[in-house]
Amino acid sequence: MDQFKSMQIFKTVADCKSFTQAAEQLDLPKPSVTNAVQAIERQLGVRLLQRTTRKVSLTVEGALYLERCTALLNELEDINGLFIGDGRLLSGAVRVDLPERLAHLYVIPRLPEFFARHPQIQVRLGSNDRFADLVGEGIDCAVRGGTLRDSTLVARRIAAMEQINVATPAYLARHGTPLTLDDLRRHTAVNFFSSQSGRDMEWEYIDEHGVERTLTMHSQVSVSGTEALIAGCLAGLGMIQAPRQGLAPLLASGALVEVLPRWRAAALPLNIIYSHNRHLSPRVKVFVDWLASVLEQQTVSE
Repeated sequence: MDQFKSMQIFKTVADCKSFTQAAEQLDLPKPSVTNAVQAIERQLGVRLLQRTTRKVSLTVEGALYLERCTALLNELEDINGLFIGDGRLLSGAVRVDLPERLAHLYVIPRLPEFFARHPQIQVRLGSNDRFADLVGEGIDCAVRGGTLRDSTLVARRIAAMEQINVATPAYLARHGTPLTLDDLRRHTAVNFFSSQSGRDMEWEYIDEHGVERTLTMHSQVSVSGTEALIAGCLAGLGMIQAPRQGLAPLLASGALVEVLPRWRAAALPLNIIYSHNRHLSPRVKVFVDWLASVLEQQTVSE
């Protein structure tokens, strides 16, 4: 097997901490992945990975080899991309993970224009609201709202999304329109629970002094995805807080109406994130730049 290919296989195993997951990502038989790593170890005369029945971890030599071969593979990709401007086209797959509402409303409808510019790039798009393991799942980049707390990730800030409180006209007709925080405490919300902690997230608002506050809302249903959150609201199960961008069509049609405009949550930072260990190849870079442009235009237009 080509040495560079073997190095790519080793790097994928190290990133995934699993031969099985690496084989799935690379679309190779697991024995081929195992043989490639063993061939490198025989050539170097050292063990690079510790294998147990539960996990794969780097040895000291493996960590050093991973650092050097990552730099070499990145340099090779840079060299291969030097002359793309001479008429050759970028190719290969880009793995991206997006919040489902942004993906469905704004990104997927505009993918044809990206493919018109880059017809040989394939996009593997996951759309959900969980916090994916970028390195372990081989994801090149993701879009997430909120403050970045993981020091192993790099964030490219796109915009700050305005968050609003909404309900259906039917819900307000039954329960009344809340005008104050005291009113709000007597209402019901569709709550959003964290995929990481499993806990319901509290209702947020900025008080009259500009201080961010939270309020525990009564709820009969909690969800973990934006589409389910909006569906719950449309079903009359309660009010929700969500970014205005994802609600724009429903606000325009009158299916949802804003409530408590004085008591909104703080704007939600929107970032494109990727691992600081993950080199942005030319194909990933052009996709990230295009994606940032699409989302920046959307947040400005609304």
